[in-house]
Amino acid sequence: MAQKVLVTGGGGYIGSHCVVELIEAGFCPVVIDNFSNAVREGDIPESLRRIEKILDTRIEFHELDMLDRPGLEKLFKQHSFSAVMHFAGLKAVGESVEQPLRYYRVNLTATMNLLEVMQTHGVHNLVFSSSATVYGDPQRLPIDEQHPVGGCTNPYGKTKYFIEEMIMDQCKAEKGWNAVLLRYFNPIGAHSSGLIGEDPQGIPNNLLPYVAQVAVGRRKHLNVFGNDYNTIDGTGVRDYIHVVDLAKGHISALKKLNENCGCKVYNLGTGTGYSVLQIVKAMEKASGKEILYQIAPRRGGDVASCYADPCLAEKELAWKLTLTWRECVRTCGVGSLKTPPDSPITA
Repeated sequence: MAQKVLVTGGGGYIGSHCVVELIEAGFCPVVIDNFSNAVREGDIPESLRRIEKILDTRIEFHELDMLDRPGLEKLFKQHSFSAVMHFAGLKAVGESVEQPLRYYRVNLTATMNLLEVMQTHGVHNLVFSSSATVYGDPQRLPIDEQHPVGGCTNPYGKTKYFIEEMIMDQCKAEKGWNAVLLRYFNPIGAHSSGLIGEDPQGIPNNLLPYVAQVAVGRRKHLNVFGNDYNTIDGTGVRDYIHVVDLAKGHISALKKLNENCGCKVYNLGTGTGYSVLQIVKAMEKASGKEILYQIAPRRGGDVASCYADPCLAEKELAWKLTLTWRECVRTCGVGSLKTPPDSPITA
């Protein structure tokens, strides 16, 4: 019988892609979501409905807010989970600067509920979807797992850091606990079917869906927040990883738990950073359309550059990137790249 894995926030962008990979790897995901980051059509997130179509299967889903402790207790009584993948939470950097108390209440309380219910029901294996924001303003690049953490520049990053600390402390206190903390950078792209991906219905918080919406005419222009950073062209530099590679990294982390690994930390990134304007120009080549942008003031909580050293994940998780920049652009909904498949992004 397939191992049951609870996926919190499994209706969202990253969680839904991980649900696909879980099923294809032979696991049985049970998904909970409160629809805060998921598009809803009826009583199930639209992303899960499409996954059922892609894989010709049924997915068990429960509409549940993790602030609902009794609801979590009831779910754990109904199932025997082998592990939990934790994605649920508020996730926008700029919004967290404007609404810090909301971010602390939702992200931290939800995770406390989850960890306590896991402990009560003897579920001691966890993959936590963390973030490179825990590194704060980088002291060196690329960032490896030994880089100092905790100097976060925004409340969202602080919640990820605090959650990591809670999990690490629990693993130290209870030797039977195993956790893998995945610090990933900027996910982009979509499943090859084109049926699931990142298509925010409101104003996008992330660069690629915003650029795609400008390219197809849904928005007039892109706001570029700051052009006076110490980078190649003054705009922010980030590490853009295909969401399917990111999802595969979570499956590798899940398998790592079988080694009774204790608490492990890994970066999931490409090892290369690109600026906002480099991304814009690459998308213009991909779509054949001009992408209008205007320079706006810097956004609170942002850093100049942030990209990963992924060597440890490659070594210990046997995880490697499988998708090129071509696939990243092609699955953002703006057409086929006109340059060779592995061409670098150029300014």
